[in-house]
Amino acid sequence: MDFRPTEQHEILRRTVREFAEGEIRPNVLAWDEAQHFPDELVPRLAEQGLMGIQIPEAYGGAGMSAVEYCICVEELARVDPSVALTVAAHNGLCTAHIHLFGDEAQKQRFLVPLARGAHVGAWGLTEAAAGSDAGGMETRAVRDGEAWVLNGSKLFTTHGRVGHVMVAMAVTDRAAGRKGISAFIVERGTPGFAAGKKENKLGMRASDTSEVIFADCRVPADHLLGREGAGFVNAMQVLDAGRIGIAALSVGLAQGAHEAALRYAKQRRQFGASIASFQAIQWKLADDATAIEAARLLTYRAASLKDQGVAKTTRESAMAKLFASEIAVRAAENGVQIHGGYGFVKDYPAEKFFRDVKLTTIGEGTSEIQRLVIAREILGGTS
Repeated sequence: MDFRPTEQHEILRRTVREFAEGEIRPNVLAWDEAQHFPDELVPRLAEQGLMGIQIPEAYGGAGMSAVEYCICVEELARVDPSVALTVAAHNGLCTAHIHLFGDEAQKQRFLVPLARGAHVGAWGLTEAAAGSDAGGMETRAVRDGEAWVLNGSKLFTTHGRVGHVMVAMAVTDRAAGRKGISAFIVERGTPGFAAGKKENKLGMRASDTSEVIFADCRVPADHLLGREGAGFVNAMQVLDAGRIGIAALSVGLAQGAHEAALRYAKQRRQFGASIASFQAIQWKLADDATAIEAARLLTYRAASLKDQGVAKTTRESAMAKLFASEIAVRAAENGVQIHGGYGFVKDYPAEKFFRDVKLTTIGEGTSEIQRLVIAREILGGTS
């Protein structure tokens, strides 16, 4: 088993890192303060192949592997987790769902512009009464001739206000429970489809998040994505892969917070010496460095299994997401602590990493849900 990165991986990492340092870092604070979704950055992301990372070149994508996808997301998150979340949500949810379960006509019409970065994708599963219990959703879709009519709403939708295309789950057969949930492609501008409240968030503030409302929204019958009634199962399959992306985001965020703390510890002097010479600081830095590397390996393992064609990576994806997100929280907290009072002000990056990181233990399945998933996997479904 060879854990060394390939030359191609190293070139990709350097390329994305240079892009993030040059195009993103100078704007991080301004975008965060203004809660500005950087739509002006999207064409530049597309030029780098970051809007269709794993989509085949035949559909306008970059055709990269799952491991390479992790490297891209990790390097973006090292500089700005908000931009990394934009890329991960676009690639790993909406775009991936259409790629995995769309028919050829849907791929040509919707996937190609998404992969090329001409369109930004949104994905709607969560509702007011359906968070961790996604099967409890209330949004309905009723067949009416050659159309489906959607009524309901989605919460915490990434790109809910800026997305051009959305994949939304809705109940088509209440009596069938989770097997009665279907997925639909909804285009911006469709009558009855509108963005609601924009969320005023703790962190990841440059990533667009809002409510989405469906009010007698008529969707053509050919916008049904996948089989009728397969929407929930397909969504869980999308999330399996999506969690690898959030794990990579967590690793990158942790790395950024750790590097910021390391720089500060070397520069800050107290009692006549740099604080990096104090054992209390050294142990924090050593523990974080070790945990980040372990999280990276867990994440790359899950991605590597996906690249090898392993049909189901539920256990590995959940483990990577759980561990990486929780060590990222610890690394961000240690970063603030090492910075002391300077960690509590916006002049240093520690404060933003600390605000951004908490979402990693919540989005795409909370830590509690990850533990539930892992328990079911190791117990053979008996938990």
